[in-house]
Amino acid sequence: MSGPRPLVLSGPSGAGKSTLMKKLMKDHEGIFGFSVSHTTRNPRPGEEDGKGLNKLPMLLGATLLPVAAVLSSEDLEKSASLSCPNESETTDKDYHYTTREAMQEAIDNGEFIENAEFSGNMYGTSKAAIEDVLAKNLICILDVDIQGVKRIKETDLNPIYISIQPPSMEILEKRLRDRQTETEESLQKRLEAARMDMELSNEPGVFDVVIINDDLERAYEELKDILSDEIQKVKEAKS
Repeated sequence: MSGPRPLVLSGPSGAGKSTLMKKLMKDHEGIFGFSVSHTTRNPRPGEEDGKGLNKLPMLLGATLLPVAAVLSSEDLEKSASLSCPNESETTDKDYHYTTREAMQEAIDNGEFIENAEFSGNMYGTSKAAIEDVLAKNLICILDVDIQGVKRIKETDLNPIYISIQPPSMEILEKRLRDRQTETEESLQKRLEAARMDMELSNEPGVFDVVIINDDLERAYEELKDILSDEIQKVKEAKS
């Protein structure tokens, strides 16, 4: 794939990924973009096919893989709309809508970076969707779980892999409780998913960088420094 290197961001809910992404997009307008996922479910009222570039992503086929073993389908749907601590998050709820037959054929042909199935519907991120972003000379952000990271490593995408992690499970639990958006049962399931994510993120060679978000500004500066070369490439190509 041509264009600037994509950015793969991973980390548990509550680690601060969305906050950092929003700061990136605010400070670097016209630099980053998000791919539009595919799904076999029917569009909901107000949803349009193929929209979503330059919005915060809801890449269900990717983001929800790591917690699939411990969250119910209701929890999975909820997790896509949860925000980071003390902020409201805008999510892109539009997809490329397709049939199960067409999507399965594309998956079999190796046209998808990742895919998963929830509540009887298929979700996934296609290589073409990412190429659409790269063709606009934007840095494509993929918000994925740890399993999605491992799948992407099997492709030729060649992104920058960054994990955003909380300082501790205790702080993460406080952030999630402060949201006041979940039942105790769903909270415990989310914390268990976070423990799995934090443990797997420490495996050698999985990520290029692991950023501990104990201070938002420090974490943001570290993220910007890592991406500075790619950001400069995009700016130079636009000038």
